[in-house]
This record gives sequence, structure tokens and C-alpha cells, in this order.
Amino acid sequence: MSMKKYLIPSLLLASTAFLNGADLADAQEIADQAASVSYYQGKNGSADVLMTITDSRGRTREREMTILRKDEGDDLGKQRFFVYFQAPADVSRTTFLVWKNPGADDDRWLYLPALDLVRRIAASDERTSFVGSNFYYEDVSGRAPGEDQHELEETTDTYYILKSTPKNPDEVEFDHYRSWIHKGTFLPVKTEYYRDDGEAYRRYEALAVETIDGFPTVVRSKMTDLERDGSTTLEYSKVVYDEEMSDDIFEERYLRNPPAAVLNR
Repeated sequence: MSMKKYLIPSLLLASTAFLNGADLADAQEIADQAASVSYYQGKNGSADVLMTITDSRGRTREREMTILRKDEGDDLGKQRFFVYFQAPADVSRTTFLVWKNPGADDDRWLYLPALDLVRRIAASDERTSFVGSNFYYEDVSGRAPGEDQHELEETTDTYYILKSTPKNPDEVEFDHYRSWIHKGTFLPVKTEYYRDDGEAYRRYEALAVETIDGFPTVVRSKMTDLERDGSTTLEYSKVVYDEEMSDDIFEERYLRNPPAAVLNR
């Protein structure tokens, strides 16, 4: 595995080799590229993730999980995600399954072992807290770029800055969001969500990136609640692309009994 690690500031300042071509001007194309790099690199992928939730008083809680992802068909097409919580004990064996359906509502299920209950996550709940963190259910698998109208507000030496407005505003809690997309890699390195009063209330940041098997990959990220001062950090390890992965893993029947591919990483 070929791997190069750098912090985001180095990535942003040292990528002039990517910037020699003409800048893009089509906002939808930029948004599509960003979604592709963020969620569709390789035909599939897996990682172990350490989630650290910090409240407004500085108290922390940790979650350890494994995430598997498999694409179906073309870029920006259907995907399946399987998330298995390894620790701590109070969330261990919790599982989360997503069938991502661009152009239609995604299917989401959550298995709660304490209740031995599989719960369907309604489309109306996709922008609510994921297992008590500052990330939302939708953040796990990504928001489809076709759900928003994109406007290129500014092009700098380093970023494309997009303003994205939901096509169906009644389905979301935000008025719009802005994304700072790194021109060299098309990774969104910062996204801020705004209410209709123009105030930012939520911020995503990519804190560290590694090039893994030729793919620029965010390995540390942070979501901050700007209203309540809480935040959640995700740290990724054991990232693998294009490994053999059975379709059976991503079936609802495996929520209660995950296969060895998930358990023995």
C-alpha cells in the first residue's frame, strides 16, 4: 500500500501541480466531482473509525466502529454502507445499514442489540444525530449533489467555494450551505450550514488527509455544533480500497449477526 500523510494546510498550499489547468466554471460539475472523491473512490472501501464526542463542558465519549462501503454501477450511483460498533460496551454490536438511492429516498436501518430491535430510519430523520454525535445519519453516506442547486460563489488559488441551496427546503433544517472544495483533489475541506437568518450553525472540517492507494482520503474530520459548542471528531485507520466484498454483507438479515469480514478486522 502506497501512503503519504499530510495535514490539510500542507495539502492546500503544496498542490500547485494540480492547479496548472483551467479552472472549472460549472458549479454542478464541481459538486459532482466533490461527491465522487468523498464517497465513491474505488469500487468499495472499508475502515476502522474512532469517534470522539465532546460536549460543551469538554467531557468526551468514544465510539469504535467499522465501516464498509460497496458501490453498485456507475459513479454517483447506488451504494451500500454497513456500520458495526465494536466499543464501548453500551453500543457494542449496534449496526447501521444504508442503501443509498440517488434520485429517491435512501433506505436506512439501525439494529439496537439491547432491545434486539431493527428500526427503520425514516427519510425525515436522516438529518438527525447519528448515535448521539454531531454527525447526522445523512453524513455517513453523504448527501447526493443532485438534491441541491449549486452556485460557484468564488474561485481562489486553492478553493472552489460553492453555495448550495436545497431543491426541497421543507425536507431539511438548513437554508443553504457553503463548501470550500480543494481544487487539487476536489475534497471538501470545510462545509458550513446556515439558517435562513444567515447564521452558520454547523461546521464540517477535514483535519488530515492521507493518499492511500492513490486516493486522497480524509483520515481525520470534525463536525462542530456552533450553537451548543459540542463537536465530534472521526479518526480513520486500516483504510482499504477495492478489496473483495460480498453483497450478502449489506443485507438486513446481517444486522443482528454481522459476518466475519466485519468482526475480524
